[in-house]
Parts: sequence; structure tokens; C-alpha cells
Amino acid sequence: MNAIRLLTAAVLLGFAGLTSIAIAQEPAAAADSASSDLESIKIDLPRPMFVGTPADIKSDNLEPVTGQQRPPFLAPKGVTNVAAGKEVVSSDKAPILGDMEQITDGDKEGSDGSFVELGPGVQWVQIDLGAQTEIFAIVVWHYHAQARVYKDVIVKVSDDPDAIKNVTTVFNNDHDNSSKLGIGKDKEYIETNEGKLFDAKGAKGRYVRLYSNGNTSNEFNDYIEVEVYGRPAK
Repeated sequence: MNAIRLLTAAVLLGFAGLTSIAIAQEPAAAADSASSDLESIKIDLPRPMFVGTPADIKSDNLEPVTGQQRPPFLAPKGVTNVAAGKEVVSSDKAPILGDMEQITDGDKEGSDGSFVELGPGVQWVQIDLGAQTEIFAIVVWHYHAQARVYKDVIVKVSDDPDAIKNVTTVFNNDHDNSSKLGIGKDKEYIETNEGKLFDAKGAKGRYVRLYSNGNTSNEFNDYIEVEVYGRPAK
């Protein structure tokens, strides 16, 4: 009798195992189908301007430095850099260096003449995409001729030029609210030639605004290039 009971239990467990395997396979098939609609966005990187990580950069909120390349970022097929050549305005009406159009002109080199420098304190630049856009990734190069950490980096997507209507905060590493725009939970990071990619998760809006509040080398705010990967919103 005990043998029969053991055999029955084994059969039931076998069926339970098969059932759980079948259930586990269904989401995997769905994931495979979803991934077939995605592809890696192609980001052209400028040449590196420095090697290594200076030891004098100190931050209590710094993300770990891995020394590894950024992994590919997947987005729906057909997504492009919709910021290329688009109009840019700034909180600083008289930049110390450069012109606003440099921020979307495609030049990502870190040499002199390739970047815009804004005054000290909290400053922002804003790109008008021209129409409602579904945004999947935003990439910014502040300055990469030298390893720096830019403070209070905040990225917002909105429906109006004043960043008031239907605002989505894509990134915020102002952990102590020193810019008075709300406390952020993201990490500070060291600038490199890869720029920093922010996952916008399909946020919809016409305007992309990026804030900063000086850096670890000086009190100014710099921008080399901003790319926005998206497609017209449906």
C-alpha cells in the first residue's frame, strides 16, 4: 500500500512539474515576440579625451565606476535622434562660450569650440522637438575633455515651453534639493565620451529640458550635445 501511495504521489508531482513548465514558457514566448520589435539604438561616440578616473573626485552620491562600456540600449525599431538640428533655448541669455545651436549640431568632440558654457548656479537648456514625441532615450554630453561630475542633473519632458504642463521627470540626481526642484534618487556620474544615457521609458512631450548646477571642476554649466531618441507620438 505504501508503494502505491508513493507511486501516486510521484505521478502527481510529475504532472505538477509539467504544468509549471508550460506556464513558465508562455511569458517567455511573449517576451521573445516583444523583443523582436526592438533594436539597439546607434549612438556615434566621439573620441575619448582622457583615460582613467581621477582620485580627487568626491561625492557621497556617485554611481560605481565599472570601466566597462555602456551596454546597448533597446528601443522600438525606427526610433531616431529627433533632436538633430532642433531649436535650443537656455536660462542664460548670454552664454560665456558658444551658441545654442551647437547643442544639437552633431558635434560631440570635447575640444575647445565644441561646447556651450553657461554661467554659474542652476541653469537649463531646452530643446523644442517641434511636435508631440514619444521619447525612449535622452543622451547628454556636458564636457568630456576632463573627468567631472556635474551637480543636480535633472531632465524633464513636458508639453509646454515653461515646463509646467504634463511634466515627466526622466532623471534627477539632486539628492539634497539644492536646486529647489525636488529631491532626486538617481546617482551622480563621471563625464566620459560616452555621454550619459537617460531611459525616458516612452515619455511623451514636445520639450526636453536639462538642468545642472555647476561641476566638480568649476561653477559653470557646459553642454556639448544632446540627443533625443524617439518617434512621433500617436
